[in-house]
Amino acid sequence: MNQTIHFIKMHGVGNDYIFVDTSRYPIEHPEEVSIAWSRYHFGIGSDGLVLIGRSDTPDADFTMRIFNADGSEGLMCGNASRCIGKYVYERGLTDKRHIRLLTASGIKMLDLKVSDDGTVDSVTVDMLAPVLENEHLFLPEGETLPEGVFVSMGNPHYVIFVDDIDAVDVAREGSRLEHHSRFPERCNIDFAQVREDGIRVRVWERGSGITMACGTGACATAVAAAITGRSGRQSHIIMDGGALDIDWREANDHVYLSGPAAIAFEGTAELPTQ
Repeated sequence: MNQTIHFIKMHGVGNDYIFVDTSRYPIEHPEEVSIAWSRYHFGIGSDGLVLIGRSDTPDADFTMRIFNADGSEGLMCGNASRCIGKYVYERGLTDKRHIRLLTASGIKMLDLKVSDDGTVDSVTVDMLAPVLENEHLFLPEGETLPEGVFVSMGNPHYVIFVDDIDAVDVAREGSRLEHHSRFPERCNIDFAQVREDGIRVRVWERGSGITMACGTGACATAVAAAITGRSGRQSHIIMDGGALDIDWREANDHVYLSGPAAIAFEGTAELPTQ
């Protein structure tokens, strides 16, 4: 008989993940579970699987592991981390409004905005300082790459500014550039258009494809826009699923990601047959 797991599906402006509390429901092969459960029509449907754990180190309160829809393990996800903040507070796993989350790219601080009824309205994540260097800068002879800006926010992004984002074939160009020789570990590809109401962004996420939103992609785009003179250090990023606000603070060089987190539904599912 297959093991039944309780899950909750949450999203940050449409960037949706399946969350499992591994203190109650440990999962031995999360990469296989993510592939099976993430499939729309055949599974639960999501951009991936997120495991919430208790931290063994006194430096952090909780842990996060994230697996993309193709089973590959990600380093960081701003939207998923904000959802974890909402989950652990509203489910009574902590009474802290400043939560330390251990991820594969380090400890991230979550700052929760809580209403009088105990609902977490929004979460701000300290995404730390951006990394603007790519060790794989060399282009093999004959290879070309569209002009863009490399920014890592715990995972790698390549931001390409365009005049008309609606004219971009995100699926074709994103999948092609994700596997470009310049990115041997693959890369997230962000297409951005600066507009009067903010910066419109569409993202091709490595391992997941087109997603409704991407927290690290929003941060990377805001940084790229600032260093190229297209915006200041505060940006309103408009994605397919909604908007996120980014503040790249000069005082400490850290990037702060703010936005809502929401519960879609919860239920139970069987682990896939090995």
